[in-house]
Order: sequence, then structure tokens, then C-alpha cells
Amino acid sequence: MNAARQEDTEELLDRAGAGDRLARQELLSRHRGRLRQMVALRIDRRMSARVDPSDVVQDALADAARNLSDYLNHRSIPFYPWLRQFAWERLIQLHRYHLQSKRRSVNREQLRIFDLPGDSEAILAVRLAQSESSPSDRLVQDELRERVQAALEGLQPRDREVLVLRYLEQLSTVEIASVLGIGEVAVKGRHRRALERLRSRLEAESGEESE
Repeated sequence: MNAARQEDTEELLDRAGAGDRLARQELLSRHRGRLRQMVALRIDRRMSARVDPSDVVQDALADAARNLSDYLNHRSIPFYPWLRQFAWERLIQLHRYHLQSKRRSVNREQLRIFDLPGDSEAILAVRLAQSESSPSDRLVQDELRERVQAALEGLQPRDREVLVLRYLEQLSTVEIASVLGIGEVAVKGRHRRALERLRSRLEAESGEESE
């Protein structure tokens, strides 16, 4: 979120805290698209025929509305990470219901919420590749994208998750810190180490290919 939009959110929070109903409604509705994108990127494709991301967001916003007064009294974390957690909790519940059901019609397996659907992983790979090469060199970038996607699959969940939050959900450092429950310095360190491990895997794969 850019600085101007963040200041706008802070103003809305102040107005909502003072009892402005329109400000409360705006706070909950202005992030609808951002939440829907998060849900759409995270949802398992086996659930796509059963679950509409817009419905998940609608339910999450209803949960948030019921808890908004308490948040306005404390404001212990930035607003979007607070709002996001309701969509995240709904998403986890849906994964458990649809993918851990005992019914024969769905696969029974351990929930791995850190895993990304293949197309979302491809988007992440594109964004990481764009950060590593000149956008004018399309051929090299396409090759790098494929290598990045392969390297991502070998990273530990905590490394992958910080990259997902930063490059796929495009959260700020402050927001990532709130989502992960760690400090901003720790986020920066984890982000740096995740990129280093990713580059190390890329270099190792390049070395293997040149042999």
C-alpha cells in the first residue's frame, strides 16, 4: 500500500473510531479487491468448482464487521493484516472441509496451506524473475522464470511464504511483520535469506546444467 492510501486509511480509522458509520463501511469495502486476489491466489484448484473467492471475502468481511469496534479500540496491528486474517481463517476452514473430508469424493490429505496452486506459483516466479533481469531480454527472462519456479519448489515453507507475501500478495514490510507475528527487522532478514537461498539454488542448477 502506498503512503497516500495508508494515510487515507488512518483517517478513516479515526473517523470510524469516532462513530462515523460511512467510514466503517469504507474501511471494510476498500480492501475487497485485495482480499479477493489473496484468496484467488491461495485457494486450491480442486476447490475452484465449489468455492467462489468472492463468497469467501464476503464472509470474511462480515466477520470483520462484527469485530471492528474492538479493533478500533485497540488498533494493535495495521488494518489490512487485521482484515486479512479473517479471509485467511475462512480459507483454512474451507481447505480443511473440502480436502480433509472423510467423503470419498475428495482427496484426504494433510492440509499444506503454504503450498501454492501451480498457476499462482508461476505468477510468483514471473515477478521474482522480473526483479532479477532486464525486462527487455524476454528470452532470458522466460528461461529464468522456469528456473525460478523449479527453485521455489525446493525452498522451505517459511522461505517461500515470505516471498509469497512480498512478491505475490505485495504486502509491505510492516504488513508482513504483522501477518507473520515478527518484527520488521526480522522480516527484512528473513526476506534477504530467502532470496539468498533461492539464488543459491538457481546457481546450483546452472552449475549442474553446464556440466
